Amino acid sequence: MDISTLEEKIGYTFKKKIYLEEALTHSSYANDNQKKFNNERMEFLGDAVLSVVSAEYLYHKFPDMAEGELSKLRSSLVCTQSLSNFAREIDLGDYLLLGRGEEKMGGKDRDSNLEDAFEALIAAIYLDGGMEPAKKHILHFLARDVSTHHILFKDYKTTLQEIIQQNKDETLNYVIVGEKGPDHDKVFEAEVHLNSNVVGRGVGRSKKQAEQEAAKEALSLMGII
Repeated sequence: MDISTLEEKIGYTFKKKIYLEEALTHSSYANDNQKKFNNERMEFLGDAVLSVVSAEYLYHKFPDMAEGELSKLRSSLVCTQSLSNFAREIDLGDYLLLGRGEEKMGGKDRDSNLEDAFEALIAAIYLDGGMEPAKKHILHFLARDVSTHHILFKDYKTTLQEIIQQNKDETLNYVIVGEKGPDHDKVFEAEVHLNSNVVGRGVGRSKKQAEQEAAKEALSLMGII
């Protein structure tokens, strides 16, 4: 595996390549090949570094934003979908070391694997070079993504709920109306109901994501977004 191309994509060259190797080693590969390490511990550390960097960045960028709104914005910026998409931008899945079974089941493009690997990569940079290069790597993605997160810095379900709550006679609820695919790659379909009327539909790889997409469609049909 030529990791130099990955280093070029992220703009960071590792002094200790072992950190990058560990970040790219999935537990399935470690089990198949009797490796002593995998990227789960690095994922834990990377998540913590990501949390600190993103919180500090938003704290300074939005000095008038309340704590609750900052939390919602950070959650939307570093959710599974966002992190897995960041990983895809640098083709991180191509460098993942997976067990044979995991690879056959499409593990190189699975959101959860990409999210974990992206967090592990943050930890690898942090361990090898310290906070500054880790921060630079994170903000390369977050600083750009903030500008496209203009849903009042709230998630779609929260925004829709706050609009509907203005009329106390209205009730809002979500219904999962379908699911398909194998357990490791399910797709869910959700509807959002206003009283007895369907006002939005959405699909996603989790029930929550499907509900968010349904709320997004409802907001779009209402002319809110």
